[in-house]
Order: sequence, then C-alpha cells, then structure tokens
Amino acid sequence: MKRIKALLTILLALVICSGYAQQKETAKKDTNTYGQNKAVGKYAEIRGIKMYYEIYGKGEPLLIIHGNGGSIKDFRYQIPYFAKKYKVILADSRAQGKSNNDKDSLSYEMLSDDLNALMDQLKLKNANVIGWSDGGIEGLLLAMRNPDKVKMLAVTGANLWPDTTAVYPYIADLVMKQNVFTADSLKKMKNPSRLIKDQVLLLHLLSYEPHIKPEALHKISCPTLVIGGDHDVINPEHTMLIAKNIPQSYLWILPNSGHSTPIYYRDMFNRVIGDFFSKPYRKIEKWDVLK
Repeated sequence: MKRIKALLTILLALVICSGYAQQKETAKKDTNTYGQNKAVGKYAEIRGIKMYYEIYGKGEPLLIIHGNGGSIKDFRYQIPYFAKKYKVILADSRAQGKSNNDKDSLSYEMLSDDLNALMDQLKLKNANVIGWSDGGIEGLLLAMRNPDKVKMLAVTGANLWPDTTAVYPYIADLVMKQNVFTADSLKKMKNPSRLIKDQVLLLHLLSYEPHIKPEALHKISCPTLVIGGDHDVINPEHTMLIAKNIPQSYLWILPNSGHSTPIYYRDMFNRVIGDFFSKPYRKIEKWDVLK
C-alpha cells in the first residue's frame, strides 16, 4: 500500500504538464514570498471553498491565472513587472496551492466560476486577465461566460479540447496512461488523503477536458492576445484556431519556445502583454494588410 501511494504521488508530480515546468524552475533558490506572503495573503470564502489570494500594486485590476498543478508563485516574474502599473490579483485555484476543494469532480467551468465569484467578492467590476495553460482555458471561459468582467485578455498555451489535434500525441498519451494508472491505484488505497484525491481530480481534468467549440469563442467580446510557442505542447495550429475564432484577437507564436513562455521568455512576455493592454484593438482591413 505504501509503495502504491509513493508511486502515485511521484507520477502525479510528473504528469501535470504546466506544473512540471513551473515546479522545476521554482526548485531553484528563490528569496521572494509570492504565494506565501503573510503580509498580503488572504482567504475568500466562495462557492463552498476557501480560496487563497494575494494582491500587489495599485491601479487598474489585473487578474493572473495559473495552470494545472500550479500556484501564485508561478508568476514571480510577472508580479513585480505588472504591479508597477496595475492592481495585480492572483489566486490559487480550487484544489491547488493553498486553496481547498469540496467537490468530487472538477471542471474548467467550475474553476472559471470560482474566479468570477472572487471578482464579485473583491468588488471588481472588470479586469484585464492573463492566463497560462489551464489558466488560459479559465480565462477564455471567464470571458465567454461573463463578458462584462474581462476588459482585455491574454492567454498562453490554452486548448479547446484534450485530443491529439490540440495536444502533441506523446504528451496526450502520457497524460492518459497516467490518468488510468492513478485512477486504478486510488481504488486500492484505504482512506487516501484529500491532497491525493485532488491531484487525481486535476489529472483527470487534464486528460478529459475542456470541450469548447470554436464557435463558442465568438462570445468573447474583449480584445484578446492568443499566445503559443512554436514548440508548445499545444499544437501551434490549434493556437491559431483559437485566435481565428475570437472576433478581436491578435496571434503571437514565439519561435523556439515551448509551453513555459512566462518563465523562459519572461521579459519579452511581460513587455508584449503590457504593450497589448496599453493600446486599443486595431482591426486589419483591406489595404491594411500591406502596412
């Protein structure tokens, strides 16, 4: 039993795609306290859970959303940059970081609605939004389900569905195999901890969701910057499909970049998104294609 529990814990840590890269980078010595800042950290009681959040800076609200298995600290390279101009709000999503979970299943719609409830509790009429990986999915859903809440949106490494047309086959295959293994292993465990249950739920979420139809993106009314790496685990063609179906969208595919653009290309990532937020959307029409 102990061996099964140990294997389960190890595999879960490895297969949460965005979380893996984020945790690897975070393993380096880091003196900041993002995600553990007692001076600014608070809990919001929303939708049956206690959601942990931190706020930095003053100005126009900016909500930043982490990926599957991640937490607030994954944006330690974005917080100081954007806090110079914005009121930066970051939260640990349900079942992740310091936020708990009271459900036996998870969905991206649920996570998106949690963020909407957090915005209501913080009395935020709207906000600019940045989402990475699963956070990008949540950002898209937030803009679709609550269009009045999202002023401008930037998403990187997001996908509309979990199959091999969206996710590179070897990654999709790995995640699916581990999902089956962990589900079987969980059945053999006596009284698994809430932490292990939640990690299994997150892996299941990664394996079987989301299910967003391209035409549903037409509901997004705000200017949107859709970002991906040319070597991202999300196929660039899929990233292009997302941009194509959002009425006011820009597309940015970074050369020689994978899924962790906010870390490995952080300066460019911050600068481009900051510039995007500072200017009105420019629609390219007719002879504008020559400019």
